[in-house]
Amino acid sequence: MELLLETVALFCLKLAYETEGSSPILRDDPIMSDYEREVFGLLVRRGDIEGIQFRVAHCVGLALDALGGMDKPLGRELRRLAGEFASVQTAEQLDVPLIALKDYLKDIQ
Repeated sequence: MELLLETVALFCLKLAYETEGSSPILRDDPIMSDYEREVFGLLVRRGDIEGIQFRVAHCVGLALDALGGMDKPLGRELRRLAGEFASVQTAEQLDVPLIALKDYLKDIQ
């Protein structure tokens, strides 16, 4: 799960900060320091669902801004998927909405 969380964060930050002609954002980029696999791993081991959702929501918010907000079709769908992820209450329920978020973010890169 930690890898999925890191991937969602990476795709969001790529949408928010990566520009054409610049170096791509990679997993070891300093911008990823709060969203590394180890950080998410700690939150998962603690069972800190709210902490996980907070970090993902921050990244999704940046991606939403980059897409033009919730008024745009891509932004509406991202917000819908993020809402499903935010409504999860247990770690066991995180996988399905997290995979949907990852797949969507990958598709719109």
